[in-house]
Amino acid sequence: MRAGLPARLLTAGAVVAVIAACAGAPATARHAHSASAGTSLRSWPEFGLTPQRLDATNLSPGIDAGNVHELHGRAVALPGTVDSSPVFAPDARVGGFHGAVIFVDTTYGRTVAITARSGRLLWTYTPPGYSSWAASPQITTSTPLLDPDGRWLYAASPNGRLHKLSLANGRETRAGHWPVSITRDPEREKIASALNIDGRYLIATTGGYIGDTPPYQGHVILVDRSNGRIVRIFNTLCSGRRYLQRPATCPASDSAILSRAGAVVEPGGRSLLVDTGNGPWNGRSDFGDSVLELTVPHLDLRQAFTPRNQEELNLQDIDLGSSAPALLGGGLAVIAGKDGVLRLLSLHHLDGHNPPLAGRREALGGELERLSTPGGGELFTAPAVWHHGGATDVFVADFEGTAAFALRHGRLVRLWEAGAAGTSPIVAGGLLYVYEPNEGGIEVYRPLSPHPLDRLPGSPGHWNSPIVVDGFVVEPEGDANEHLTHGRLEIFSLR
Repeated sequence: MRAGLPARLLTAGAVVAVIAACAGAPATARHAHSASAGTSLRSWPEFGLTPQRLDATNLSPGIDAGNVHELHGRAVALPGTVDSSPVFAPDARVGGFHGAVIFVDTTYGRTVAITARSGRLLWTYTPPGYSSWAASPQITTSTPLLDPDGRWLYAASPNGRLHKLSLANGRETRAGHWPVSITRDPEREKIASALNIDGRYLIATTGGYIGDTPPYQGHVILVDRSNGRIVRIFNTLCSGRRYLQRPATCPASDSAILSRAGAVVEPGGRSLLVDTGNGPWNGRSDFGDSVLELTVPHLDLRQAFTPRNQEELNLQDIDLGSSAPALLGGGLAVIAGKDGVLRLLSLHHLDGHNPPLAGRREALGGELERLSTPGGGELFTAPAVWHHGGATDVFVADFEGTAAFALRHGRLVRLWEAGAAGTSPIVAGGLLYVYEPNEGGIEVYRPLSPHPLDRLPGSPGHWNSPIVVDGFVVEPEGDANEHLTHGRLEIFSLR
């Protein structure tokens, strides 16, 4: 981290489960998101589309190989930079407006609602204290999350708080314990990752800032969405403490949770995965450069994976946790970090031994397979996992290129590799979309070919990634590290 590189959302009261067709995998009964109506992809409620962060769907967004060339774009000026991803509600009621609305969270915590059709700004929420950190290095790169009830949006701000905002007008509720502080030192602990959801719980994580100025620690926090009460906390350092610790009181520092995806909820909602960046490791209380499986809602450590060269990773600033675990199905996951290595893991025994972890010192190693990331580059993005026709393909992009892998007989096989850099890929409507952060624009591929089918124009960025939903492609642009208080959003549509 010291060298970080550049179902339709239902109306109030109607809640349904994620439709299994979203990823070709079993639906998760405890998750109340709906991403579709029938076979159409109409809503994009959070980063990665679902709590499993697959970034891929077999539902139709209304855009496919036959009409992608007909997309027309418009640029929308924003009161902040969106160095993350948007979310999308197709039938939002905002003031007197009723229709498709895009919501974004900017790096200094301003949250904005934008009409998808015209690009008009409907409301802007500005957190209290905004002027004290605006244009400073104190930022957030989190992606907001739409509540399944269709009434609320959850967003983060650089002062370490989570906010519950009304979709109708952008006003913040202060009922119960809202807003929620999830760090005791927001100048050192950053909300970098996207928010997630598991049943009644909002899931948030914390990390550190570029430069790794101690002290800070990675935390996983469960918040009751109804009242804002913090239900449970897991600290990746000094993990015996089950409260929100002051960073300076823990003798260990770092172990940030910095990935785009943050916490990844496993199917069934009974456990989640996070991975950590540089930090000390002892297999008992400190878990730097590790993949951790935590139970829900207690956040007990069930098992963990730590590479054999963890000490080397820590000393040389090669964060394992720069990208989150990607769930492949069949009890498998893949993880890659700044060392340019893709590691295939078994969720039945992450370190090569059967869980649970209790009573045994954590072992090092245990991966099933090791492969190279595209060009061997550092991975700061989230892979897309596409289940289709009984097959599973994985798409990985970094600042060196884009690559496709197939899962065959429990192992990953490289299908193709292209030289175009990318952020977190998206698969929708049988097409692969990859934003090119260096040059700008979105490369559109047929998933099994390295040759782009089309290219959507745009400007450079950083960790921004697109969504493709309900006839729209939405792409934020800009770099949080430029510390700007303005930004731009590209909206492409067929109409």
